[in-house]
Amino acid sequence: MMDLTSFEAEVRLTAFLSIFALLAMAEAAAPRRRRLVARPSRWPGNLGLVAVDTILVRAVPVASAIAISNLAEARDWGLLRALGTVPTWAAVAVSVVLLDLAVYLQHVLFHALPALWRLHRVHHTDPELDVTTGVRFHPVEILLSAGVKGAVVGALGAPVVGVVVFEIVLNAGSMFSHANLRLSGAADRLLRRLFVTPDMHRVHHSIDTAEMNRNFGFTLSLWDRLFGTYEAQPRMGHAAMVIGVTGFDGPDVRTLRRLLVQPLLREREPRADREPTEATDRSSAL
Repeated sequence: MMDLTSFEAEVRLTAFLSIFALLAMAEAAAPRRRRLVARPSRWPGNLGLVAVDTILVRAVPVASAIAISNLAEARDWGLLRALGTVPTWAAVAVSVVLLDLAVYLQHVLFHALPALWRLHRVHHTDPELDVTTGVRFHPVEILLSAGVKGAVVGALGAPVVGVVVFEIVLNAGSMFSHANLRLSGAADRLLRRLFVTPDMHRVHHSIDTAEMNRNFGFTLSLWDRLFGTYEAQPRMGHAAMVIGVTGFDGPDVRTLRRLLVQPLLREREPRADREPTEATDRSSAL
């Protein structure tokens, strides 16, 4: 039987492309907010970051949680193995839940520490939210996140299948929670009991700092409720709220090159001379 390690990349890529396509079509059919910035102005930079992130993680073996999982198995590391025989399904479930908690805590930390915020700010400076925002992260943040996940995988002794399931769930959850997708009130309330919905996570992308420091979860909604960081709705409402970070609001800051160097830039107030360019860009939204 073929080892999952030998084809996990294909499994994850297939899942990513399938979920991305489904959500992109769903956004087109039932958008939650009117698009103000054209996709051609945003998508090349966002998807360019995905390509850079993927190449970098594949080029740095220690950044692979799969490799850490295999090492833990070979050397009999981790809490799950110390507990004795744990059913595979239970080990997978525990791994997914605790890794999701680790990502939540990491997310809080990236907002709290200025140096880490500069990296994470690349994610927040997207002036719109859609499926591509869910995968828009600076490569250095991706490497640091991989290190956190690897440490948790090693400490738990998480099985390979659990790590693969978690990576797929995290990726899917991030794309779903950032999607510009309209759900009925009943569907949102039902899903929000367990999962982060687009309306729930949109609050986190508000230009209002108080709201930006709420709703840190990507997949499971329970962490925000448990740790007191939950905010049900944005103060200005979903249609009127402003998304992004003050001072990073023009088309010149959306290119891949500028996204890569953005952590080196200070946050700044919007310049009056950028407004005509931005207005033109917004009026051309597709």
